[in-house]
Amino acid sequence: MNINIIGRQVNISDDMREFVERKLAKFDRYFPRGADAAVTFRKVRDTVCAEITISVVGTLFRGEETNSDYRTAVTRSIDAIEGQIRKNKTRLEKRMKSSFAAAEAAIGTSEAPVEEEGAFDIRVKTFPLKPMTAEEAVLQMNLLGHSFYAFEDADSGDTCVVYKRSSGSYGLIVPEKKQV
Repeated sequence: MNINIIGRQVNISDDMREFVERKLAKFDRYFPRGADAAVTFRKVRDTVCAEITISVVGTLFRGEETNSDYRTAVTRSIDAIEGQIRKNKTRLEKRMKSSFAAAEAAIGTSEAPVEEEGAFDIRVKTFPLKPMTAEEAVLQMNLLGHSFYAFEDADSGDTCVVYKRSSGSYGLIVPEKKQV
């Protein structure tokens, strides 16, 4: 697994780096082929926030935890990711086929069975996409009281999404342009 560790307002010590690498090594059995992990530490008041994102074959697993001790934050983030894997193992297995076959064997042997979700109840809503800037979309989202808002970017014509982050700031999702 390729691991990238970033510190924002936190110095990454060798001890932290070794601890993260040792903890993330458990995912090598789930993802035998090249997985990428991004670990970001940031200081939030008197605590450390550990955010771990693992990317495998186009699927993202993410865990974030804030604690006064970085070891506890990392451990809880990894537990959250492992829970996501267990919960979605059937769907993921179909999607990632051979790379996830090892995960089923590893999870199914020592863990208690996890109840799988049934079919999704999806409500479909249609609306016209109005060309606007990201700032206008944030204003519209706030006026509607929603946590996200889809719109057509006035400059590029792409369908984008603005959303409210848990930190109170805003995020913008823009589709990636494929190189042909």
